[in-house]
Amino acid sequence: MKKLFTIICLCFFINTTFAASRDEVDARISEALKTFELEVPAGFSLSKKATGVLIFPNVVKAGFGIGGEYGEGALMIGGKIVNYFSVASASIGFQLGVQSRSQIILFMNAESLNAFRKSDGWKAGVDASVAVATLGSGGSIDSEVINRPIIGFIFSGKGLMYNLTFEGSKISKINK
Repeated sequence: MKKLFTIICLCFFINTTFAASRDEVDARISEALKTFELEVPAGFSLSKKATGVLIFPNVVKAGFGIGGEYGEGALMIGGKIVNYFSVASASIGFQLGVQSRSQIILFMNAESLNAFRKSDGWKAGVDASVAVATLGSGGSIDSEVINRPIIGFIFSGKGLMYNLTFEGSKISKINK
């Protein structure tokens, strides 16, 4: 058990040591937004109404009983990047596999965005609840989710992973 935990910690160290440059993150964000528009058009339309959009274009999650995830992205306000962030989490429980995916979190009002920006290491599920959007028939988003102050989208999954959630993810500001 100790060895597996050490391996996961090493993966996080490798990810932070070989972190992407600002230009690489910017390019990945641009691609993720294009993919979001194609794969989740209702979510993309909703993002136009958001006060802030937090984009993690490539979050890698791996687990075999013990798991972890890491990714880098940015907060956009008014269509411009204002800060860069990382997302990381560790978990124990039923999980098996490796997955790469994109995550977008929409802050639908100034209050939720300001609370996020003022935090020092914001944690989903602790500092605020993120309503995970799922698409219904015809690609629509549940009306109850649309009215939430913070809405999350997970898309472009590559690989197989059970247990998709934002809960427990720690989001921290990074310098780029």
